[in-house]
Amino acid sequence: MTGRLSPRTLRNLLPPLSLAALMIAIFYLQPRTMSYFGLNLLLNLAIPIALATIAQMFILCVNELDLSIGAFVSLVACITATWLHDTPLLGVAALTGLIAVYSALGALIHLRNLPSIVVTLGMSFVWLGLAVLVLPTPGGKAPEYIRALMTLKPPMIPFPIIASVAIALLVHVALMRSAWGTVLRGAGGNPRSLERAGWSLLKIKMTMFALAGFFGVLSGMALVGLTTSADANIALRYTLLSIAGVILGGGEFVGGRVSPIGAVIGAVTLALAGSFLSFLRLNPDWQIGAQGAILIVVLALRVVISRVEARR
Repeated sequence: MTGRLSPRTLRNLLPPLSLAALMIAIFYLQPRTMSYFGLNLLLNLAIPIALATIAQMFILCVNELDLSIGAFVSLVACITATWLHDTPLLGVAALTGLIAVYSALGALIHLRNLPSIVVTLGMSFVWLGLAVLVLPTPGGKAPEYIRALMTLKPPMIPFPIIASVAIALLVHVALMRSAWGTVLRGAGGNPRSLERAGWSLLKIKMTMFALAGFFGVLSGMALVGLTTSADANIALRYTLLSIAGVILGGGEFVGGRVSPIGAVIGAVTLALAGSFLSFLRLNPDWQIGAQGAILIVVLALRVVISRVEARR
């Protein structure tokens, strides 16, 4: 059957096949997870990881890289659990300001031709320092409306699955199926042609960084809704998870080649890797290693498929 599929189709099928293989392994090890409650528990934390991965995807789409998204999500979580809960207007103003700062970072990187890796690495320390100032010790409380949303129990299908599908489809339509999305992706694929056509790369990068900030804010809020409290270090690992999720989902570091649906699938796959290891009764410290191994295997398969495609 695989002989009838083109290499391009096989490459596009890698993310869902990876997720399916992991789900089958989990169901085999723990059959009780094949239930509404089991799936809800397995996929609960996939929502904030998926949102952070989408944020990273917008940055990668313009050939940049964000090494601060994990610390940024942690800061958002701290603000959500304190200011947004206690003084909503201050919380909304702070979160809006953070999105504006992200947009300004895109302008700074473009205008000064600075490496985004260096700028965002520096900002990760800024975000972490601000998070400690906002919430010096773990605590705070999730706003009731966020908590209520994240603990929804719709009939038949668990909320994490509905939310993940909705995120993937909404971003896919906006970025991959609209004229506006084509222009945004063009900044990573062919920026010179875009400039010759009269589009402003500065505005595009500011827009993409603002969108990354927006989804980073949603990720932090969703995380607090699930955990009910916050910590300055609560989402630091999201930086590597978000990068891995985009790449696992078919994205590339250059050329504006990304896939919103693939990115969400990649994020869910990485989120499930930890559960898979826990069912194997292995040390939690191996969790990052397992996620890395999954990424390496999928990338190796992608390289093989790409070489077959190049020979045709």
